[in-house]
Amino acid sequence: MSISKDKRFLIVGLGLIGGSYAAGLKEQGYHVGALTRSRKTIDYALSKGMIDEGTTELSKGFISSYDIVVFSLYPKTFIDWIAANQDLLKPGALITDATGVKCSVVYKVQEILRRDLEFVPAHPMAGRETSGVEYAASKIFKGANYIVTPTDANTEKGIEDVKEIGRILGFGRISVLSPEKHDEMIGFLSQLTHCIAVSLMTCKDSEDLASFSGDSFRDLTRIAKINDEMWPELFMMNKKELLSQMDLFASQFSKLRQALVDDDVEGMRMMMRLSTERRKLFDKKI
Repeated sequence: MSISKDKRFLIVGLGLIGGSYAAGLKEQGYHVGALTRSRKTIDYALSKGMIDEGTTELSKGFISSYDIVVFSLYPKTFIDWIAANQDLLKPGALITDATGVKCSVVYKVQEILRRDLEFVPAHPMAGRETSGVEYAASKIFKGANYIVTPTDANTEKGIEDVKEIGRILGFGRISVLSPEKHDEMIGFLSQLTHCIAVSLMTCKDSEDLASFSGDSFRDLTRIAKINDEMWPELFMMNKKELLSQMDLFASQFSKLRQALVDDDVEGMRMMMRLSTERRKLFDKKI
């Protein structure tokens, strides 16, 4: 199932991810508009050919001309936008998002949404350690994972259309998970890893570390350059699941530490052999 080229896409929130959506859709021949807070951002995206038009104004004439609306906003901002402004959307419009948590967002939005609109949530598993539209590029999606998290409120057509957006943008694997399963997976694979990186960078105060570090430390802490406005919001909106994943990690770290205390070399080797085998599953096949 393909999305016809006469369908018009509106990107709400034109930062790194929203800008990358815009660039990717525009490259595939779709008409792309943008709604964002900064005129400077709109002007930059226009100058780079990422969008066809854009505005900072909540104009019904502009917003209601779009068939598919992609929200790339912080979770609470997204919910607030829908609550306050959904009357501006075209009847029959399809809504999707790029939000990093689902349970605390999806059910709330679907509960308050007009009956003539459909929201099919999704999460592009891609990004950079930088933010802003100037760092946006369609290539960040190429070969990456894309997760669609529908509920019983969604139609088969809506789900297929949002999966098709993932295919249009060049994602490598498109998965369908419940919002609950998504939040469990993301709590471990993304949020916990950011917690570990932040902890590593803040546990030892030394200005000389950079002079002596090797690739292992740089690789482990790549994501420690973190957006301190967005990530606490994501953590809090997935608090129960993230705490569970942090406890899971702490138990394994304690197990490794105890093996060291006990001079249990074989215990350490067993953990390392298991680690090596599981890590192979993540290696990209050439």
